[in-house]
Amino acid sequence: MLTFAPDLFSAQRFVVLGLGRNGTPAARALAAMGADVQAWDDGEAARAALLAEAGEVSGSLTVAPVLTLAGVDALVMSPGIPHVLPVAHPVAVMAREAGVPILSDADLLFRAVRKAGSKARFAGITGTNGKSTTTALLAHLLRCGGVEVAEGGNLGPASLSLPLLPDDGVYVLEMSSYMLERLSALHFDVACLLNLTPDHLDRHGDMAGYAAAKTRIFDRMGPGDLAVIGNGDVWCLEIAASVRARGVPVETVSGVDETADFHPLGGAIVDRVGVVARPGAALPGAHNAENACVALAMALKLGIVRDVLADGIGSFDGLAHRQKLVAELDGIAFVDDSKATNADAASRALGCYERIVWIAGGIAKAGGIDDLVPYFPRITEAFLIGRDAPLLAETLAAHGVRHSMAGDLEHAVPEAWRAARARGAEVVLLSPACASFDQFSGFEARGRRFAALAGELLQDAAQKGSERAE
Repeated sequence: MLTFAPDLFSAQRFVVLGLGRNGTPAARALAAMGADVQAWDDGEAARAALLAEAGEVSGSLTVAPVLTLAGVDALVMSPGIPHVLPVAHPVAVMAREAGVPILSDADLLFRAVRKAGSKARFAGITGTNGKSTTTALLAHLLRCGGVEVAEGGNLGPASLSLPLLPDDGVYVLEMSSYMLERLSALHFDVACLLNLTPDHLDRHGDMAGYAAAKTRIFDRMGPGDLAVIGNGDVWCLEIAASVRARGVPVETVSGVDETADFHPLGGAIVDRVGVVARPGAALPGAHNAENACVALAMALKLGIVRDVLADGIGSFDGLAHRQKLVAELDGIAFVDDSKATNADAASRALGCYERIVWIAGGIAKAGGIDDLVPYFPRITEAFLIGRDAPLLAETLAAHGVRHSMAGDLEHAVPEAWRAARARGAEVVLLSPACASFDQFSGFEARGRRFAALAGELLQDAAQKGSERAE
C-alpha cells in the first residue's frame, strides 16, 4: 500500500483551527508528513484527544492558542468556522491581514498527492442536495470497474485521512460550499453541481454568494475535463453556460427533463447513445434518478464501460438516513430520511409516496416548510418534533393539514404508526426538513433513534402475536 512520505511537507508550517472531524485528521496527517503544526480548539476535550491519539510524527505537533501567524504557510480552518460571514473568526482576520492563505483540507490532500508523484484523478461532487448519495454511488461504480477508490471529504472520512492512491486511482470527494470557498490548487478531472436551492445564506450572504462558492468546484478545469451540471434551476443553467464558455466540456443531467444529456426514460437512465443503466430499488424517485445520472456520467468519463455500469448500479444498496427503509409492519414502511435537513431535501422524499404520515421538525432553515405546500395533499397527518415545531404547525394549519405536536421521536413514532394504520397510509416518513442539533448530535443520531423506535414497534407486535398464539 502506498503511503505519504514523512518529509513531504518538511520545512512548512501550518496552523489548524478547530479540532473536529476535519481538523483533527488534518493536524495529524500534516505532522506525519513532516510539517510543523500548531493546532487549537476552544474545547479542552478536543485538544486533549488530539494529543492523546497523535501517534508518531516526523514533524512537530503542538497545541497552543493562535497569537500570531508569522512564518505560517497556511491556516487550515474547520469548514464550520466562518472566515468572512456572518462574522469572521479573529484568527481568519489575522490571516487576511498577514496574507496567509486559508485552505481546505481537500486542497492540501491534492497538494500532497501531487507532491508524492501520484497522478491519481480527482472527482468532485457538490450541490444543495444529493451529494452524499451521488458520492457513494460513484465510488461504488468505480470499484465495480476495478478502480482503486478513496472517497470522503464532506461525507465519511476527512480528506487528509484518505490514503495515497496510485496513478490509476480516483479520489471521490463530496465538497460542501464551506470547503469550496477555501481552494487554491485542487483541480478536479471531473466535477458536478447537482442543484442549487437556498441554503447556508448566513454564511454566503445571499444566493449569488452561495452559487459563487459552489461554482468554484469548476475552477482550474480545462478542455480535457468534464463538468456535469443539473438543469433543474436557473442558477445551474447560468453556471453551465459560464463553464461551457470557458471551454470546459459540460454534460447536463436531470431526473425529469428529457432534453438533458443524461435523463431517465422508461425506468432506465439514457444518454445520447442509448440506455446506460437501470437504477434499482435503493434509488427511488426523480431526485435519485438525477443522482444516478450524475454518477453514471462521471463514471463514463473516468473510463468505466457501460456493461459494468449496468450491473453495478443494481448492486448499490443506498446510504443510511437517505430514504432508507428501516422497518415494515403490516404493510406500512418506516423510512429514515433524516438527512433531509431542509425543505428542498424533504420534498424529494415527500414526492415518492402517495399517502404519508410525516414526522418533521427540529431547527428550521430560512423559509421553513413553505416550499413544501405542493406536497401537502400527500400528507394524511404530520407529527412535529423539536424546537421549531410551532413554526411548522403554523404552515400546516394554514393549509388544513392534520398535525400534532409530538415533541420528540419517542412520542412521534408510535403515534405516527397508529395514525398510519387508521388512515391507510403507506409510509411513516421521517424527513424532518430541519436541522437536528436541538435534540440530537446530528442527523445520523436522529435517524438511528427513529430506526430503533420502529424496531421496538416490530418487537412489540411480534411479542403480542406470540402471546395470542399461546
